[in-house]
Amino acid sequence: MNATEEYDVVIVGGGAAGLSAALLLGRARRRVAVVDAGRPRNERATHVHGYLTRDGVSPARLLDRAREEVAGYGVELIQGTAEKVRADRSVILEDGRVLTARQVILASGLRDVLPDVEGADERWGRDFFQCPYCHGWELRDRVLAVLGTAGSSVQQALLVRQFSDNVTLFTHDMEDLDEDARSSLGALGVKVVAGRVEALVSGRDSLSSVRLDNGELHPCEALFYEPAATVDASIVELADCSTSENGCLSTDEHGRTGVDGVWAVGNAADPAAQVIVAAGDAYRVAVAVNAELIVDDVARAKAGSAAGDVLLPESK
Repeated sequence: MNATEEYDVVIVGGGAAGLSAALLLGRARRRVAVVDAGRPRNERATHVHGYLTRDGVSPARLLDRAREEVAGYGVELIQGTAEKVRADRSVILEDGRVLTARQVILASGLRDVLPDVEGADERWGRDFFQCPYCHGWELRDRVLAVLGTAGSSVQQALLVRQFSDNVTLFTHDMEDLDEDARSSLGALGVKVVAGRVEALVSGRDSLSSVRLDNGELHPCEALFYEPAATVDASIVELADCSTSENGCLSTDEHGRTGVDGVWAVGNAADPAAQVIVAAGDAYRVAVAVNAELIVDDVARAKAGSAAGDVLLPESK
């Protein structure tokens, strides 16, 4: 392996969350490295919405601007993949480099698990979406639908109904709807179609309909779905770093994982966090991380003073 490189904070993940944390810590004059594998969760989306002053910007442009900003504060941007994060706060990169840190922030996001439906991968991020808040306005008054996976799909269908009066819930993997769910959907005019969706059918490079396993075709111009989520296996392997029922890393209210000195932010800890939420959460966690570093600075200075040396934390 190459020589070890030492930092105050190593951030694994260069999306909105990771770069937001890097911005605060860079401005706090900490030595920070961001390891970015270049595979953001929203890379297939054409635009970011709901981010104040940046509504409609492309995900790539948003990240380019963010990288420019953090680099201005001396943050080191490392293009690469973190293969392992050790409990001693060292991060092993695929090229053999070892980054050691006083604190580690996991901002690597997650991967969406798509359904076993023909055409799902091709349409994901184009006219097969997760978030109505992100895409509903652009799809208003179109023929919309929801792919049912759990009881929460009922709430998603009711939300999609805000953007169109032509909405269908395909039950797909859902259990039988209870009377309350059917009543709520019916009250807002959401149609319910029983049966599994077999394929997403395209015409002229856009979604035109869905095909059920019984061969029925139903018109559909955009489909919403709540995917399962999985975090990077190299992160989950950390001793005492547990995951919650939603598949993401478990943290306390401050963002700490079960491993001392290792934190998680953004989609790595919350699959529902949109870009602006992930960035805000990372800012909050970065403040807590810096507070931990200050405690360590004081302890080191006191130890140095007791030994007859003056050890003050270095500023960048």
